[in-house]
Amino acid sequence: MNEQHINNNERVDYLFDTDLKIIQSSDLFPFSLDSVLLARFVYVPIQRGRLVDLCAGNGVISFLLSARTKGKLTGVEIQPEVCALAERGALLNHLEERVDFLCEDAKHIDEKIGRGTCDVVTCNPPYFTIDAARDMKINRHLAIARHELLIKLADVLAVSARLLKPGGKLALVHRPERLVDILEGMRAEGIEPKKMQFVHPHRHKPANMVLVEGTKGGRPGLAALTPIVVYHPDGRYTEDVWPHS
Repeated sequence: MNEQHINNNERVDYLFDTDLKIIQSSDLFPFSLDSVLLARFVYVPIQRGRLVDLCAGNGVISFLLSARTKGKLTGVEIQPEVCALAERGALLNHLEERVDFLCEDAKHIDEKIGRGTCDVVTCNPPYFTIDAARDMKINRHLAIARHELLIKLADVLAVSARLLKPGGKLALVHRPERLVDILEGMRAEGIEPKKMQFVHPHRHKPANMVLVEGTKGGRPGLAALTPIVVYHPDGRYTEDVWPHS
Protein backbone atom coordinates (compact mmCIF):
# COMPACT_ATOMS: atom_id res chain seq x y z
CA MET A 1 0.00 0.00 0.00
CA ASN A 2 1.20 3.55 -0.69
CA GLU A 3 -0.13 7.08 -0.55
CA GLN A 4 -1.93 6.78 -3.87
CA HIS A 5 -4.56 4.71 -2.04
CA ILE A 6 -5.36 7.54 0.38
CA ASN A 7 -8.89 8.95 0.09
CA ASN A 8 -9.68 12.60 -0.56
CA ASN A 9 -10.52 13.38 3.08
CA GLU A 10 -7.35 11.68 4.38
CA ARG A 11 -3.69 12.51 4.74
CA VAL A 12 -0.53 10.64 5.71
CA ASP A 13 1.64 12.07 8.50
CA TYR A 14 4.96 10.92 9.90
CA LEU A 15 5.00 9.94 13.58
CA PHE A 16 7.34 12.52 15.06
CA ASP A 17 11.01 11.68 14.42
CA THR A 18 10.39 8.18 13.08
CA ASP A 19 9.93 6.72 9.62
CA LEU A 20 6.52 5.42 10.68
CA LYS A 21 3.41 6.84 9.05
CA ILE A 22 -0.16 7.31 10.22
CA ILE A 23 -3.30 7.73 8.11
CA GLN A 24 -5.52 10.53 9.39
CA SER A 25 -8.99 11.59 8.30
CA SER A 26 -10.47 15.06 8.63
CA ASP A 27 -13.75 13.36 9.58
CA LEU A 28 -12.27 11.43 12.50
CA PHE A 29 -10.40 12.14 15.74
CA PRO A 30 -6.65 12.65 15.05
CA PHE A 31 -3.90 11.17 17.19
CA SER A 32 -2.32 13.53 19.72
CA LEU A 33 0.82 13.94 21.78
CA ASP A 34 -0.56 12.00 24.74
CA SER A 35 -0.47 8.77 22.72
CA VAL A 36 3.12 9.44 21.64
CA LEU A 37 4.21 10.05 25.23
CA LEU A 38 2.45 6.89 26.43
CA ALA A 39 4.22 4.80 23.78
CA ARG A 40 7.56 6.14 25.03
CA PHE A 41 6.70 5.79 28.73
CA VAL A 42 5.50 2.20 28.93
CA TYR A 43 7.81 -0.73 29.64
CA VAL A 44 7.93 -3.23 26.77
CA PRO A 45 9.71 -6.57 26.39
CA ILE A 46 12.26 -6.18 23.61
CA GLN A 47 12.46 -9.63 22.01
CA ARG A 48 9.01 -11.14 22.44
CA GLY A 49 5.70 -10.74 24.21
CA ARG A 50 1.99 -10.09 23.75
CA LEU A 51 1.00 -6.43 23.81
CA VAL A 52 -2.53 -5.02 23.54
CA ASP A 53 -3.57 -1.40 23.06
CA LEU A 54 -7.14 -0.60 24.09
CA CYS A 55 -9.05 2.31 22.51
CA ALA A 56 -6.46 2.12 19.74
CA GLY A 57 -7.79 4.83 17.44
CA ASN A 58 -5.89 4.91 14.15
CA GLY A 59 -3.08 2.79 15.54
CA VAL A 60 -0.50 5.32 16.69
CA ILE A 61 0.53 3.53 19.90
CA SER A 62 0.80 0.12 18.25
CA PHE A 63 2.92 1.53 15.42
CA LEU A 64 5.27 3.36 17.78
CA LEU A 65 5.64 0.32 20.04
CA SER A 66 6.56 -1.79 17.00
CA ALA A 67 9.85 0.13 16.92
CA ARG A 68 10.59 -0.83 20.54
CA THR A 69 9.62 -4.50 20.65
CA LYS A 70 9.58 -7.57 18.44
CA GLY A 71 6.49 -8.81 20.28
CA LYS A 72 3.02 -9.28 18.83
CA LEU A 73 0.87 -6.12 18.95
CA THR A 74 -2.92 -5.94 18.84
CA GLY A 75 -4.98 -2.75 18.83
CA VAL A 76 -8.63 -2.83 19.88
CA GLU A 77 -10.92 -0.14 18.46
CA ILE A 78 -14.72 -0.20 18.57
CA GLN A 79 -15.41 2.28 15.76
CA PRO A 80 -15.25 0.54 12.34
CA GLU A 81 -14.25 3.67 10.42
CA VAL A 82 -11.37 4.36 12.80
CA CYS A 83 -10.25 0.74 12.97
CA ALA A 84 -10.13 0.66 9.17
CA LEU A 85 -7.62 3.52 9.22
CA ALA A 86 -5.45 1.57 11.65
CA GLU A 87 -5.58 -1.57 9.52
CA ARG A 88 -4.57 0.37 6.42
CA GLY A 89 -1.84 2.08 8.44
CA ALA A 90 -0.38 -1.33 9.31
CA LEU A 91 -0.18 -2.12 5.61
CA LEU A 92 1.34 1.27 4.84
CA ASN A 93 4.07 0.63 7.42
CA HIS A 94 4.55 -3.02 6.32
CA LEU A 95 3.65 -4.17 9.83
CA GLU A 96 0.77 -6.48 9.02
CA GLU A 97 2.75 -9.53 10.17
CA ARG A 98 3.35 -8.05 13.64
CA VAL A 99 0.48 -5.61 14.24
CA ASP A 100 -3.21 -6.38 13.90
CA PHE A 101 -6.40 -4.61 14.89
CA LEU A 102 -9.70 -5.91 16.23
CA CYS A 103 -12.90 -3.93 15.73
CA GLU A 104 -14.41 -4.97 19.05
CA ASP A 105 -15.73 -3.64 22.34
CA ALA A 106 -12.65 -3.40 24.56
CA LYS A 107 -14.72 -4.11 27.69
CA HIS A 108 -14.97 -7.78 26.70
CA ILE A 109 -11.87 -8.26 24.57
CA ASP A 110 -10.39 -10.77 27.04
CA GLU A 111 -12.99 -13.24 25.77
CA LYS A 112 -11.32 -13.13 22.34
CA ILE A 113 -7.67 -12.55 23.23
CA GLY A 114 -7.65 -14.75 26.34
CA ARG A 115 -7.35 -14.11 30.05
CA GLY A 116 -3.89 -13.93 31.55
CA THR A 117 -2.19 -13.93 28.13
CA CYS A 118 -0.76 -10.42 27.85
CA ASP A 119 2.56 -8.98 28.94
CA VAL A 120 1.58 -5.35 28.39
CA VAL A 121 -1.69 -3.44 28.05
CA THR A 122 -1.75 0.22 27.09
CA CYS A 123 -4.67 2.62 26.84
CA ASN A 124 -5.27 6.26 26.02
CA PRO A 125 -8.90 6.20 27.16
CA PRO A 126 -11.66 8.80 26.93
CA TYR A 127 -10.79 11.43 29.53
CA PHE A 128 -14.16 12.98 30.33
CA THR A 129 -17.25 11.57 32.00
CA ILE A 130 -20.51 11.16 30.14
CA ASP A 131 -21.89 14.14 32.07
CA ALA A 132 -19.48 16.37 30.15
CA ALA A 133 -20.34 14.93 26.72
CA ARG A 134 -20.86 18.30 25.05
CA ASP A 135 -19.08 17.20 21.87
CA MET A 136 -21.78 14.67 20.99
CA LYS A 137 -23.69 17.37 19.11
CA ILE A 138 -20.58 18.29 17.12
CA ASN A 139 -19.02 15.01 16.01
CA ARG A 140 -19.88 11.47 17.09
CA HIS A 141 -16.32 10.18 16.62
CA LEU A 142 -14.90 13.05 18.66
CA ALA A 143 -17.45 12.46 21.40
CA ILE A 144 -16.62 8.75 21.64
CA ALA A 145 -12.87 9.45 21.72
CA ARG A 146 -13.11 12.17 24.37
CA HIS A 147 -15.96 11.05 26.64
CA GLU A 148 -16.83 7.86 28.49
CA LEU A 149 -19.82 7.07 26.28
CA LEU A 150 -18.79 3.51 25.36
CA ILE A 151 -16.14 2.67 27.95
CA LYS A 152 -15.29 4.02 31.40
CA LEU A 153 -12.03 4.10 33.33
CA ALA A 154 -13.28 1.32 35.60
CA ASP A 155 -13.98 -0.85 32.52
CA VAL A 156 -10.44 -0.27 31.21
CA LEU A 157 -8.91 -1.28 34.53
CA ALA A 158 -11.10 -4.36 34.89
CA VAL A 159 -10.46 -5.77 31.42
CA SER A 160 -6.74 -4.97 31.68
CA ALA A 161 -6.54 -6.99 34.89
CA ARG A 162 -8.17 -9.93 33.14
CA LEU A 163 -5.85 -9.69 30.13
CA LEU A 164 -2.56 -9.41 32.01
CA LYS A 165 -0.29 -12.20 33.14
CA PRO A 166 1.06 -12.01 36.69
CA GLY A 167 3.81 -9.41 36.50
CA GLY A 168 2.31 -7.88 33.37
CA LYS A 169 2.23 -4.10 32.92
CA LEU A 170 -0.67 -1.70 32.41
CA ALA A 171 0.15 1.84 31.27
CA LEU A 172 -2.34 4.69 30.90
CA VAL A 173 -2.31 8.36 30.01
CA HIS A 174 -5.05 10.47 31.55
CA ARG A 175 -5.89 13.78 33.20
CA PRO A 176 -4.37 14.61 36.60
CA GLU A 177 -7.83 15.17 38.08
CA ARG A 178 -8.51 11.44 37.56
CA LEU A 179 -5.26 10.31 39.20
CA VAL A 180 -6.83 9.19 42.48
CA ASP A 181 -9.43 7.19 40.54
CA ILE A 182 -6.63 5.55 38.53
CA LEU A 183 -4.47 4.62 41.51
CA GLU A 184 -7.36 3.37 43.64
CA GLY A 185 -8.89 1.52 40.68
CA MET A 186 -5.63 -0.18 39.74
CA ARG A 187 -5.05 -1.43 43.26
CA ALA A 188 -8.66 -2.65 43.52
CA GLU A 189 -8.06 -4.75 40.38
CA GLY A 190 -4.80 -6.22 41.69
CA ILE A 191 -2.58 -3.95 39.60
CA GLU A 192 -0.09 -2.13 41.82
CA PRO A 193 0.85 1.40 40.64
CA LYS A 194 4.63 1.45 40.18
CA LYS A 195 5.57 4.62 38.31
CA MET A 196 3.98 7.87 37.20
CA GLN A 197 5.04 11.00 35.34
CA PHE A 198 3.29 14.34 35.06
CA VAL A 199 3.22 16.26 31.76
CA HIS A 200 3.22 20.07 31.83
CA PRO A 201 2.43 22.17 28.72
CA HIS A 202 4.92 24.83 29.91
CA ARG A 203 7.46 24.85 32.72
CA HIS A 204 5.41 27.11 34.97
CA LYS A 205 1.98 25.72 34.07
CA PRO A 206 0.12 23.00 36.00
CA ALA A 207 0.25 19.46 34.60
CA ASN A 208 -2.50 18.63 32.11
CA MET A 209 -1.60 14.96 31.63
CA VAL A 210 -0.31 12.12 33.78
CA LEU A 211 1.27 8.82 32.73
CA VAL A 212 0.80 5.87 35.09
CA GLU A 213 2.13 2.30 34.92
CA GLY A 214 1.21 -0.57 37.20
CA THR A 215 2.22 -4.21 37.60
CA LYS A 216 -0.30 -7.01 38.08
CA GLY A 217 0.44 -8.53 41.47
CA GLY A 218 3.30 -6.10 42.06
CA ARG A 219 4.62 -5.01 45.44
CA PRO A 220 3.75 -1.54 46.78
CA GLY A 221 6.14 1.24 45.85
CA LEU A 222 5.38 4.11 43.49
CA ALA A 223 8.15 6.05 41.71
CA ALA A 224 7.49 9.62 40.53
CA LEU A 225 9.61 10.32 37.45
CA THR A 226 10.96 13.71 36.45
CA PRO A 227 8.08 15.68 34.88
CA ILE A 228 7.86 16.22 31.13
CA VAL A 229 7.63 19.82 29.88
CA VAL A 230 6.17 20.01 26.38
CA TYR A 231 6.89 23.54 25.09
CA HIS A 232 9.65 26.11 25.29
CA PRO A 233 8.43 29.70 25.82
CA ASP A 234 8.75 30.31 22.06
CA GLY A 235 6.38 27.42 21.28
CA ARG A 236 8.99 24.89 20.16
CA TYR A 237 8.90 21.40 21.60
CA THR A 238 11.37 20.82 24.42
CA GLU A 239 13.98 18.08 24.38
CA ASP A 240 11.60 16.07 26.62
CA VAL A 241 9.30 15.69 23.62
CA TRP A 242 11.52 16.09 20.57
CA PRO A 243 15.18 15.31 21.40
CA HIS A 244 16.43 17.05 18.27
CA SER A 245 14.55 20.32 18.86
